[in-house]
Amino acid sequence: MKIVFMGTPDFAAPVLERLIKEHDVVCVYTKEPKQSGRGNELRKTPVHLIAEKNGIEVRTPKTLRDEEAQKSFKALNADISVVAAYGLILPKPIIEAFPLGCLNVHASLLPRWRGAAPIQRSIEAGDSSSGVTIMEIVEALDAGRMYEKGIVPITKETTGGSLHDSLSVLGADLMSHVLQNFDKITPLPQDESLVTYAKKLEKEEEKLDFNLSAEYLERKIRAFNPFPATYFEYNGERFKILRAKVIDKSAKPAQIIEGKSKLIIACADKALEILEIQRQGKRAMTIDELLRGFEFKTGDMIK
Repeated sequence: MKIVFMGTPDFAAPVLERLIKEHDVVCVYTKEPKQSGRGNELRKTPVHLIAEKNGIEVRTPKTLRDEEAQKSFKALNADISVVAAYGLILPKPIIEAFPLGCLNVHASLLPRWRGAAPIQRSIEAGDSSSGVTIMEIVEALDAGRMYEKGIVPITKETTGGSLHDSLSVLGADLMSHVLQNFDKITPLPQDESLVTYAKKLEKEEEKLDFNLSAEYLERKIRAFNPFPATYFEYNGERFKILRAKVIDKSAKPAQIIEGKSKLIIACADKALEILEIQRQGKRAMTIDELLRGFEFKTGDMIK
């Protein structure tokens, strides 16, 4: 097949690499390079770098809504477009530009978790599994027919980072299978009665609220690990929390139950024992490492 690929972050990289091996990728669309680092150097997206390495044309439009961009897209005369975490809204002329339409690698078991942050929301909500759905793109958000699904269990050890990596590889496998069997697969509609939405991660969510249950906060810590990460503030310093466990202790929410040999913080019910932490400007470390040279005062309140 002649394919136009549209994607941006690390999640999309395995999908593109697989398509390059198995099909004719005629062009890649990705987000434009951004300035980053101390020198404000322009940094290309992971997808951009893969395309360049393989000699594939790369386009980085700021929008696909103008007529010129749409004409340029259609002129590629591909069979199908494949999308994986692209980051731009696709208008109808783009969706319908090629004979076989437009397929998306979506990181959830649709119709559960349509929207921007399905990986984090599935862990945060306590789901027992997540997965990937290969779906057709339509104008409504993540509402297209489904070609194939693959399931990944969510365990007590699953983090946003580990689930991201598993789903990325699975997405490449599923997309490969769908394209190879495109004429044999009958896409199925989604059950609208089962739809849930994975809202965008907001900055204010990163701060831990110890007035909530310990079970929920433990899931949230894993969901937001490694990015964007949760945190609390103590004595004017911000501490990122990367791993914790629920223990059966209680006190006033946000009170430090123990802070010398362990760090235990009370929640609305039960408590969290912090296992992995990161001080501002420092590397991540176990709580044992931190407490060798730092002490949280028992009875103090966490902000």
